Amino acid sequence: MTIQEVAVVPKKGTDIELSIESLAFGGMGVSRIGDMIVFVKNAIPGQTVLARITKKRSSFLEARTLELIKESSLAVDVRCEHFKDCGGCTFQNLDYAEQLAAKEIQVKDTFRRIGGFKDVTVEPILGCEEIFHYRNKMEFTFSNRRWLTEGEPEDANADFALGLHVPGRYDKILNINECHIQSKDSNRILELVKEMTIELKLTPYDIKAHTGFMRHLMIKHGGASDEIMVNIVTSRDEHEKLQPIVDKLTEEFPNIVCIVNNITARRAGVSTGEQQILLFGKDTINDKLGEYEYMISADSFFQTNTHQAKRLYDIIKEEAALTRDDVLYDLFCGTGSISIYLAKYAKTVYGFELVMSAVQDAIQNAHSNGIKNVWFFAGDLMNLFKTNIEAQQIELPDVMVVDPPRAGLHPNTINDIIEKAPKRLVYVSCNPSTQARDLKVLCENGFELIKLRPVDMFPHTPHVENVATLVLKDKK
Repeated sequence: MTIQEVAVVPKKGTDIELSIESLAFGGMGVSRIGDMIVFVKNAIPGQTVLARITKKRSSFLEARTLELIKESSLAVDVRCEHFKDCGGCTFQNLDYAEQLAAKEIQVKDTFRRIGGFKDVTVEPILGCEEIFHYRNKMEFTFSNRRWLTEGEPEDANADFALGLHVPGRYDKILNINECHIQSKDSNRILELVKEMTIELKLTPYDIKAHTGFMRHLMIKHGGASDEIMVNIVTSRDEHEKLQPIVDKLTEEFPNIVCIVNNITARRAGVSTGEQQILLFGKDTINDKLGEYEYMISADSFFQTNTHQAKRLYDIIKEEAALTRDDVLYDLFCGTGSISIYLAKYAKTVYGFELVMSAVQDAIQNAHSNGIKNVWFFAGDLMNLFKTNIEAQQIELPDVMVVDPPRAGLHPNTINDIIEKAPKRLVYVSCNPSTQARDLKVLCENGFELIKLRPVDMFPHTPHVENVATLVLKDKK
């Protein structure tokens, strides 16, 4: 069925020919049936596809591509065999220059639509120099409920998988043979662990029945240090069963410096363990950003694209415009990477973070790098400045850097920023939608948004990092 043949909005399950006009935020292609927008999975601008309607709502439809009718001039060959099913690298079939252009446009549109910023300066997006094998951390899930790909018989053996969640399904895992955005060593480790798990007859975890032993495999590979950590997450402490895997990994990969077994009995599909057992080496790895070295533990966060993170931090440094007389606050500081990176340009740096283990890592990172003008506070930024007496007594900030989770800033935190009135605010976000929402409030309360600088941290995915620079109106 072609668009011309559609008299009414098609029902779920209808197959229809669609021409793709643009990309939506999140990576789906955009087409139209009359006044109705259709979001099409695995489609890029310029393509004509045969698609099946998978969801019908009052204001939009969703569809998935069944067949390519006409190719786009912007298309490139896809490397990954899992592209159609995985949902991770949704742009891998789109020329990289076009990926960057789409992300830049999406940032502009988001700030205009959500924040009401019509004339803000958006500098050209900073692209990645390496667009494959750039991730320094990947997490895979064991399952006895393997996703059957198109063409496989319904009675195919599906009782083992080690891979990634199928989009929209908490209970189905796509078995991954090779992921092109993680390192080559990480792919070989993934393959070896999978083979040995089957050989040793270690049972994968059943997320519905809450039975089985093997839950997750997390691989961290230092982008600058080349050190590797392997974290095997199990449902109980039977770490002796993992010893053959440990022996084989350390024999094959001399750059593995850490193998840990995190143990969790929690039913939620999380990889953070309630108990950790060191199976080999030390319990951390190191990585570098610029001249600074950072200690990374199994549960601590570190920027997942090491080389691009260094370029991102250089932008943050430039936008912060620090002097040696300035006091800097670093909100959501994690393991202190931004605090440490900027410390030598400021008089004093204060970092604030909820997770106590991250604060402990931050203190150790500052010490090991010889940084003496940084102090860290543990607490929930929703109320930290109201409840932490020590934080209340420190000097007020001249400059503030905030790098919150995807959900953005809590209203209490926004009020604290307004109250503390830094002359300059650098807001770093992996979610331009919540960022635009927060900046609208800040700009209604004394701040002025002067610049946006998008940074592509994750090629082939719809994600984009965005650096916003604000000044206090009477302190320009």
